[in-house]
Amino acid sequence: MQDTIKRYLLIGLGWFFVILGAIGAVLPLLPTTPFLILALGCFGKSSPRFHKMLLDNKWFGPPLGQWEQSKTVRRKIKQRVVVLIIATFGISIWVLSGRIELQLMLVSFCLILLTFVWRLKESETN
Repeated sequence: MQDTIKRYLLIGLGWFFVILGAIGAVLPLLPTTPFLILALGCFGKSSPRFHKMLLDNKWFGPPLGQWEQSKTVRRKIKQRVVVLIIATFGISIWVLSGRIELQLMLVSFCLILLTFVWRLKESETN
């Protein structure tokens, strides 16, 4: 009984993270890849079918498969992510000119996110 509840909870969380990742693909403030990595982990422990579905996705499958196998990302992807983070946070900070507390909060989030991305290991083959 407890295993069934845990399985359904992980499936629900996995789909929640997939939805957040999909929203993040459209909204620049939400990061797509970390949510999909979380979904992959949830599905890996609860649903082989959904786990395979993510890995077989033509857009997200290859980077997720690489992450699952070696816990690395390609340098080109890291560079694109850094540029996207800086651009979107820069625009958001500019839009909020005059609201220093919100600007400082966004700068803090941006630095945390950039630190997380910079710390990701890069694959040997780029």
